[in-house]
Amino acid sequence: MAALSAAPTDALRPPGVPPEALWVQALDLEAHGIARRADGKVVFIDGALPGEWVEVQVTRRKNQWEAADLRTVHRASPLRVTPRCPHFGLHAGACGGCKMQHLEPQAQVAIKQRVLEDNLWRLGKVRPQQVLRPIVGPAWGYRWRARLAVRHVPKKGDVLIGFHERKSRYVADMVSCAVLPPHVSALLRPLRRLLMELEARDRCPQIELACGEGVTALVLRHLEPLSDADTARLQAFARAHADAAVQWWLQPKGPDSVHRLDPADGTPALHYALPEFGLRMPFRPTDFTQVNPHINRVLVARALGLLGAQRHERVIDWFCGLGNFTLPIATQAGEVLGVEGSAALVARSRENWLANQELRGGLAPTTFVARNLFEMTSAQLVADGVADRWLVDPPREGAFALVKALAELHQAALAGAEAPLTPQGQPWRPPQRIVYVSCNPATLARDAGLLVHQAGYRCTAAGVVNMFPHTAHTESIAVFERA
Repeated sequence: MAALSAAPTDALRPPGVPPEALWVQALDLEAHGIARRADGKVVFIDGALPGEWVEVQVTRRKNQWEAADLRTVHRASPLRVTPRCPHFGLHAGACGGCKMQHLEPQAQVAIKQRVLEDNLWRLGKVRPQQVLRPIVGPAWGYRWRARLAVRHVPKKGDVLIGFHERKSRYVADMVSCAVLPPHVSALLRPLRRLLMELEARDRCPQIELACGEGVTALVLRHLEPLSDADTARLQAFARAHADAAVQWWLQPKGPDSVHRLDPADGTPALHYALPEFGLRMPFRPTDFTQVNPHINRVLVARALGLLGAQRHERVIDWFCGLGNFTLPIATQAGEVLGVEGSAALVARSRENWLANQELRGGLAPTTFVARNLFEMTSAQLVADGVADRWLVDPPREGAFALVKALAELHQAALAGAEAPLTPQGQPWRPPQRIVYVSCNPATLARDAGLLVHQAGYRCTAAGVVNMFPHTAHTESIAVFERA
């Protein structure tokens, strides 16, 4: 949250603006406008933008703050725009998938950059030496992955498919979506008709979307076995929408139960491409992959450029997933270690390395291991050997245990301890450069504080990655060098 300045005095209140109107000073991490009452109480306003004079409807009161919905805009921000999606807004039943469609897209990026810098300073007491140019891409039709809720509503005689309503667990009544790929948005109405026809419509709570190159995978979660008639309906739907290359997957239980309905349906294998590196990345629809493939390609190229791995160097990719960064690193480095908490993703990353080695060749020797990185220790860090450079791409929880282990080794060295020996008999030394890709500015700031103040690094650069346009979600990338 940005620091709050004093609100304009009543003498500076524009003509015609009533005394109960509030002046919006900033946005918080959830894209709520922030205002301050005359008594100092902070008000978080859903739908308000910085610089606006607004009247609000308070929805929650606490001693130090209030939550409110926007009721009237008396002086609008010049950055306020008309939302593209008819399901966006503060009205009853509005979709909660986006929070910032009312704000000009470039301004969204600027606010996310401010959120990143504020978090780095406020939580980590870190200021990057350079602010990187934001990574941006298409603002619409970008979302190749989504989890769509399904709900049969007998009173409406219909099945709803989409994101949840704003501030609600109900499913929004959506017939289109501007952030889904256009061909997927066009499938929403036909999917509703299909689900309404299923005998199991009351027992199908979710459809997970995973688009690949030339294929649209739909994972149907069903709580009871599907009848032959329902299976036939799904297959007929896929044939009717062959132009979208619909590929049905079924999930009767947990993620491990996901399987292809018809492996011989003629659609291509699910994969995405990293053409700059000549790589093809197969994946299963429930594997973690980036939501926005356009941004992911730029992000991988930017991260590897900042990493600067050389052919004589060893690199470790922490939280490597299915190899999204690991395989591109293997096109540049001399040796790579990929570490990931999920054994299933480790297996997928090994398969992807082998497949791409056969496809293009020239990949550095690469080892993948499964390990709980939230329980990392300094002893394990030494056991993993010396690496010249690290790439760190953790989930929202960040990489605290990993960074803490690195800081402990640095503090021991400052205290005069001899460098511990690796299994190869080398004195262990820390990486010269770390590139940290983050999906949570708060945990990045926390880890950056440890790296800079306890582990002997300086933050040479940081910038935002607009992976999720029109949402408050802030992704970023930061670079740390040995001080």
